[in-house]
Amino acid sequence: MTGAIWNFVHSALMNFLNAMALLTAETFSLQFNNKRCVSKPYYPRKALLCYQLTRQNGSTPTRGYLKNKKKHHAEIRFIKKIESMGLDKTQCYQVTCYLTWSPCPSCAGELVDFIQAHHHLTLRIFASRLYYHWLGHYQEGLLLLCGSQVPVEVMGLREFTDCWENFVDHEEPPSFNPSEKLEELDKNSRAIKRRLERIKSRSVDVLENGLRSLQLGPVTPSSSRCNSR
Repeated sequence: MTGAIWNFVHSALMNFLNAMALLTAETFSLQFNNKRCVSKPYYPRKALLCYQLTRQNGSTPTRGYLKNKKKHHAEIRFIKKIESMGLDKTQCYQVTCYLTWSPCPSCAGELVDFIQAHHHLTLRIFASRLYYHWLGHYQEGLLLLCGSQVPVEVMGLREFTDCWENFVDHEEPPSFNPSEKLEELDKNSRAIKRRLERIKSRSVDVLENGLRSLQLGPVTPSSSRCNSR
């Protein structure tokens, strides 16, 4: 297949994939809600994953969203979705994901295997909330991702705004003020960001203590930073 034909086919495929269903404003408000506790009336906060794939040449991004299905977490469905696109491995792609919940340990391992097997992809993950963040096993999953060149961060105003603008259907006016809602989400995210930073810094403490016990000398500044991105 010649380069011109490939570019035409790829462009047509991207346009088809971009014809995505959008979240309702209510779904965005409820599921990306990052308050510590859900207010009455109570409802389940489900796992949603919004993804944006951008080609290095700056062509129109491919966007979509996925949710958990029985026996298939949204992250696993995302991996299968990207693999099904048949992306050109000679091109580089940036993928950004907005998640309502951070990945569980099992999904974290699958994402690491996926990104290590696809060197033409770079992946960034932003989460609205941290899933079981107080359990060591779940913290290890987050640290595994960060240590494998898959940055995990907490969504702030910029990410919530991008998610609102690109993944939500704006044809019907929402029952809330979008500007106020985004500011509220950003305000709530500050405590969650501090929580994630404590998890990341704890991994540095463990590393330093382990090296001291082996009498290998102090940890260099560069090695400390690599575990605290």
